[in-house]
Amino acid sequence: MKKKRTLSTILLILLIIAFLASGGYLFHYFWMAKQTENELSQLQQIRQEAFSDTEEKTEVKSETGRSIQKGYRKLYKKNSDLIGWVTVKNTKIDYPVMQTKKDSEYYLHRNFEKKSDVNGLPFLDAKCDIDEPKGNLMVYGHHMKSGLMFAHLEDFEKADFYKKHKTIEFDTLYEKRQYEVVAVFRSKVYKENEDVFKYYRYVGKLSKKQYETYVKNCKKLSIYKDGATPAYGEQLLTLVTCAYHTENGRFVVVARKKENV
Repeated sequence: MKKKRTLSTILLILLIIAFLASGGYLFHYFWMAKQTENELSQLQQIRQEAFSDTEEKTEVKSETGRSIQKGYRKLYKKNSDLIGWVTVKNTKIDYPVMQTKKDSEYYLHRNFEKKSDVNGLPFLDAKCDIDEPKGNLMVYGHHMKSGLMFAHLEDFEKADFYKKHKTIEFDTLYEKRQYEVVAVFRSKVYKENEDVFKYYRYVGKLSKKQYETYVKNCKKLSIYKDGATPAYGEQLLTLVTCAYHTENGRFVVVARKKENV
């Protein structure tokens, strides 16, 4: 009898420890999310104030010698890996987009200060050129339980949201841009030997055949069938995040660049 009580006590202690550890993890997770959110809010404020500054006339050029929009000059000085800014209105998606040519996933778990951060930052695939009209700009972002990064991409699965948010803003350092959503779908990272459409193979500059194959299959997979069909030469923007409907699942939103914005 005494032995049973001892075992019960040990089990209870272990359960309490597990509970406290789980609670500690959740506290740390959401505390880190709050820290990240505060840091992002500061970046957003710098951007907004810079665009509103009517007296700012100091020209800043990128490493390629091109003049940077005034809204991104201070941010670029802080981190020259900044390549653009993505916004989906009425969501938390209002973030800097980074690009590192040598290590595409450098910002997978780093913040704007290049410090470790589980939330990371949205980043543009290293194969992409923001000025390639026949290209597919693929931007990746984490799907965080806190709602940060690209978690709100899944809002596009709601018909009402989709109808009201068909425009995604994706500025580059040099110009303001808008993209029209043309496809929304779920997919996954497939095994190498699986003979299926793998959207993630169509990144950067595409041939006419590759472009048309990509568009055709994205439209076929799309939840919605009313989106426009992009024509070769219209730059594409693809936003990607993890999804949990299947192992290695992904949620994908594809858009085409609008002209004369």
